[in-house]
Amino acid sequence: MNTGRRRSALSYIPGLTNNAVLKLILGLMMSYVLLSLVWGVLLLVYQDGSNFNIYFLPNLGLPVISEFKAHWWTLLTYGWLSHGSFFEMGSNLLWLYCFGSVVQMLIGPKQVIPIFAYCLLAGGVFYLLSQYLPGSLSKTPPVISLLGPRAGMIGLAAAAVTITPNYRFYITETFTIPLMVVAGVFGVLMIIGSGFYLPVIFMLITGAGTGFAYVKLLKAGYRPGQWIYDLSGKVESLVTPRKDVENNKNSRTYSTFNKYEPKSGVSQHQIDVILDKINQKGYNSLTKEERQMLFRAGKD
Repeated sequence: MNTGRRRSALSYIPGLTNNAVLKLILGLMMSYVLLSLVWGVLLLVYQDGSNFNIYFLPNLGLPVISEFKAHWWTLLTYGWLSHGSFFEMGSNLLWLYCFGSVVQMLIGPKQVIPIFAYCLLAGGVFYLLSQYLPGSLSKTPPVISLLGPRAGMIGLAAAAVTITPNYRFYITETFTIPLMVVAGVFGVLMIIGSGFYLPVIFMLITGAGTGFAYVKLLKAGYRPGQWIYDLSGKVESLVTPRKDVENNKNSRTYSTFNKYEPKSGVSQHQIDVILDKINQKGYNSLTKEERQMLFRAGKD
């Protein structure tokens, strides 16, 4: 019996291993449930939910700029946590699935989380810096501490539009919705939801710009997300050693539509033809063989 290979419990969830969008959704759901449980316990113990706002939110969400020095780590935590209504959380996950699935389908699952993470980081930085703009500090923030994945979601939306601006969601065979329209509606809703607080608007703009820039770097042949998977691979090899799996440091994790080295019989020209077909007729128009080629290219 081979006992050298170990699997985590989550690896048994169907489709999770090569589905970064599902991993993000599960992670955000778990953080939402955890924060809700903490809030519920504090409410039961102290009969007052204000303790959650006093002791937890300032240490998890982005604060006002004057308090950031004492809570610098919130730049790394705010976007991965959510605490609001169930409807708000559910709508966030739907938008994340909508845009993330397009990105994952066209350039592979290993680009989704890096895009999301970079957009959160850049959006958080500009949220803080824009508070120095005239008039920003005189306005009351829409929330006590900023939580939520808005910068990451709008970054994925911008990335999806940059990859394939003519993409259409096929609701039925005859009824389609352009990706540009869906992204436009999403952007308007995000701005309205910001309460027109200038730092939040700057965060959204920066998140979108980061998603756009990430895709442009991929097309230029760069691999901005490579180090994330290199690091996670090293950590995984330390905590879950595998005797039958060799760590491939040179694995390709960037876009398949630029400088793609043919593997498994899939050429760059074939990938270009498939992407053009998706732009013109939608993903559902692909044959079984074309979908298999796109899937193989995304894994390389």
